[in-house]
Amino acid sequence: MAEKKKTPAKKVTFDPTKGTTAIIRNVVESLGKSKKLKGPPGKSRVIGNLLNERHKEKIVEAALLKYYYSEELKPYQAELIKMQEHLERTRKKMIILFDGRDASGKGGTIRRVTRYMNEKRYRVTALGKPNDYQKTELHIKRYIEQFPHGGEIVLFDRSWYNRAMVEPVMGFCTKEQYKRFLKKVTSYEENFILDGGKTVLLKLYFSVSKEEQAQRFERRRNDPLRQWKLSEVDLQAQELWDEFTEKKRILLQKTHKKYSPWFVIRSDNKHLARRETMKLILNSVKYRGRSRSLDFRMSSKIVIPGDIEYKNMTKEKKKYGTALG
Repeated sequence: MAEKKKTPAKKVTFDPTKGTTAIIRNVVESLGKSKKLKGPPGKSRVIGNLLNERHKEKIVEAALLKYYYSEELKPYQAELIKMQEHLERTRKKMIILFDGRDASGKGGTIRRVTRYMNEKRYRVTALGKPNDYQKTELHIKRYIEQFPHGGEIVLFDRSWYNRAMVEPVMGFCTKEQYKRFLKKVTSYEENFILDGGKTVLLKLYFSVSKEEQAQRFERRRNDPLRQWKLSEVDLQAQELWDEFTEKKRILLQKTHKKYSPWFVIRSDNKHLARRETMKLILNSVKYRGRSRSLDFRMSSKIVIPGDIEYKNMTKEKKKYGTALG
């Protein structure tokens, strides 16, 4: 008796040019047409019976979106490993500053950037409040102490630029300290990178809209796994929105230089912010084995050079009396 030939299952492909809704629809339809799907065993079957079709659709959509976003980042995460190996081989150093609004996605982006990296060759640094001894020293000294060795990457989850944003708004520094910092900081940075081209400095400002920030704060308040993220500054961030906005505008005006530029990352969409940040990091270093098929072009709607953002904010201030973001 001749054996029946098995019909190969139709391969489901993810086309990034299509919307995620279309991708999900294609996957669900392909699953629905399969005659070999078996019901879930045990507890899973009980739970499945309690869910109506609408619940199931939402769960499938959420799961597929998470999977799709994760898969889209993986080629860039693989490139980051190549870049890291290049830095180690050439003994170059990289410093990446993650600054910006509260709840703007800095921490989540750092976790995606470093997820597959060799953890022996990078460090994530998030310094707390300075102690009484450190307050008597140069503000930037305790950050310099955390700088990378040859072949290492250091990612600062908030940096010395707290002195230009959070500290003056919250009254944690004097006006004289604030003005002195803005006057001196770029000369310090110029010295960091004038070391024979051995140091790469990237300054990233994560920018979230007021409405999106409010929604993220609300999630933190209601989620016991996120409540630890709520800080004294977070609780006042919405009320002091305009003050933080003006400090951002002055920051870009005074500290965006050709040798030490800022890049503003629009982060209302966390996934796009993470993907474009990876591209920005990868474009900052020439390394061997760079993929020729991967798209390294950055979205001009997500990544904005600091001088362009400053001009836009200044126009908004003249038109509305205050910049919008």
